[in-house]
Amino acid sequence: MPDISIPWYAAIIGLAIAIILILKKFNPVYALFFGAIVGCLLGGANLADTVNVLVAGTQSIMGTAIRVLAAGMLAGVMMESGAAEAIAHGIVTKLGESKAILSLALSTMIITAVGVFIPVAVLIVAPIALSVGKQTGVSKLALLTALSGGGKAGNIISPNPNTIAAANGFDLNLSNVMIAGFIPALFGLLTTVIIANLIKNKGTMVKDADIQEKEETQLMPLKKALIAPVLSIVLLLINPIGTLLKIDVIANLKIDALYILPFASIVGTILMGHGAKVKDYATAGIKRVTDTVLILIGAGAIAGLISVSDLSTQVVNLISAVGISGTFLAPISGILMGLAVGSTSTAVILATGSFGQAILATGTPALSAAVMVHTGAVVIDSVPQGNYFHITASSMNMSIKERLKVVPYEMCVGGMMTLVATVLYGFIL
Repeated sequence: MPDISIPWYAAIIGLAIAIILILKKFNPVYALFFGAIVGCLLGGANLADTVNVLVAGTQSIMGTAIRVLAAGMLAGVMMESGAAEAIAHGIVTKLGESKAILSLALSTMIITAVGVFIPVAVLIVAPIALSVGKQTGVSKLALLTALSGGGKAGNIISPNPNTIAAANGFDLNLSNVMIAGFIPALFGLLTTVIIANLIKNKGTMVKDADIQEKEETQLMPLKKALIAPVLSIVLLLINPIGTLLKIDVIANLKIDALYILPFASIVGTILMGHGAKVKDYATAGIKRVTDTVLILIGAGAIAGLISVSDLSTQVVNLISAVGISGTFLAPISGILMGLAVGSTSTAVILATGSFGQAILATGTPALSAAVMVHTGAVVIDSVPQGNYFHITASSMNMSIKERLKVVPYEMCVGGMMTLVATVLYGFIL
């Protein structure tokens, strides 16, 4: 980083400007760059130093960016091949209508957990949910709570951009962050099922007009649909298993999502019998992650601004003066960034880049910090300024007013996962 020092208030102003512009629907990448530039200039940096700060900041996130691009390959395979839809149908069919809410929540959780982005997972399961809701008399409010809550639970244990950002933000292996999120995710699933069952008679019921007639298509067998995601997860778990079993040869293997996810995607595609479509799946996957990578670059610029400021020191001093545990900075930063930008991945990127050093400076271990920031980011990320809010509303044929009624229940699910993560990793482990 350039050898300059910027006052903490300039970094705060730059970050605030970026968030305000994002809330005003300004392009997030340019909003982040503009905020970083203003913060540098207000802090006394000259034009040359400002450029150096932004370049150094964007370079610092390249490791995360290329891993997100790698994750796009798996997402493309799962979505375009029909594997994700086959998994959803398989779960709902096996659990049956009597466990409709559990089956829908579990379907979205598993599809998200194996690498499909949460908005797409909801889009895939929504038609099934509407059909099941019409047959069982479950309201749209409960159905979307089940889908969104299950998706949030899956999102904190998935090889998705948000988990990659949490891992790289604290210099951790992706697999370790995925494993650490498992217990909070289970509590999230349980909370989702309980809440959705309690409200299944509240709100608008599914009408015939909500169900779109689809041509009957032959779904691939479930065992084929699971090849790519199971292979990727097994390979990602090699290092943690070696560490757990104290087998040095396995523990020291440099397993990384950068090559594991594309490798598993290609092998899975070939074994599914779709080898000729690898190129098409890769193209579709990279389109899905392009926006996230661009936002990562913008967030890197803000991270560059904050890294040359004394914001981290001031935050730690404030926490000490107030007398609250520094552990709470991790989940609070995730919650606030999620509320500000309405995106889990962007929230994690901003929280780790802006407050990562301050969180570690309070004595919080890196893995604990990653899990608490990550779970915090899913508490209030489904707000109207984010795309997820509108995509999920459209998938369930809900008005804005109806969709807003789901947000408090989503907050309960995210809040439970954050509470469990904070107690478990902030105070027990």
